[in-house]
Amino acid sequence: MTQALPSVLVVEDEPAQREVLAYNLSVQGFRVREADNGEEALLMVAEEAPDLIVLDWMLPNVSGIEVCRRLKARAETRGLPIIMLSARSEEVDLVRGLETGADDYMVKPYSVAELVARVRSQLRRTRPGSQGEVLEFADISLDSTTHRVTRAGQPVKLGPTEFRLLATFMEKPGRVFSRELLLDRVWGRDIYVDTRTVDVHVGRLRKALCAHGGDDPLRTVRGAGYALG
Repeated sequence: MTQALPSVLVVEDEPAQREVLAYNLSVQGFRVREADNGEEALLMVAEEAPDLIVLDWMLPNVSGIEVCRRLKARAETRGLPIIMLSARSEEVDLVRGLETGADDYMVKPYSVAELVARVRSQLRRTRPGSQGEVLEFADISLDSTTHRVTRAGQPVKLGPTEFRLLATFMEKPGRVFSRELLLDRVWGRDIYVDTRTVDVHVGRLRKALCAHGGDDPLRTVRGAGYALG
């Protein structure tokens, strides 16, 4: 049984930095969710715990340090890996961050490529087998590392959005995803996109999956959304 795509919660109040992080993680095969403050991050973890958190130290209201402290104090989230980001480069700040429970610490400005490598390193520790995984449904195969999709052995050409859309469906075949939930999972809740955009991209995904023949694997559920199978 294949595992779902590893999920990463990016908590960063600076929109530009959050967008860069979310984009780079998503193209590397991670399912990314976003929060711009500590309170929202805690709520999102309570709703659906991610596999890892990239957490900025300086956040409005509830600081990143406090978010880390609260999560590490709870038995159900104690093992959740947290990579702390901070402009504080003094050794005392590094020590404080790690003593609070952060599993890793990166000083701004940082290399995004290095951050992605550290995310993978943490996930290898907590989710062995989640890296380089392949999701499969019927004759469709999706490789999250190489970003390649095949159907019945034939390559399927997908844009980044259609790839994330298919990955979301393949994580939970049969589940009906509302347009709003797909917007949150695929585009991110901080980006305004009309729900009709979902229909357009689902249409593109259908066309790509059926380019070499075969039945349409996506199901439209009137008044509810879409499902795979």
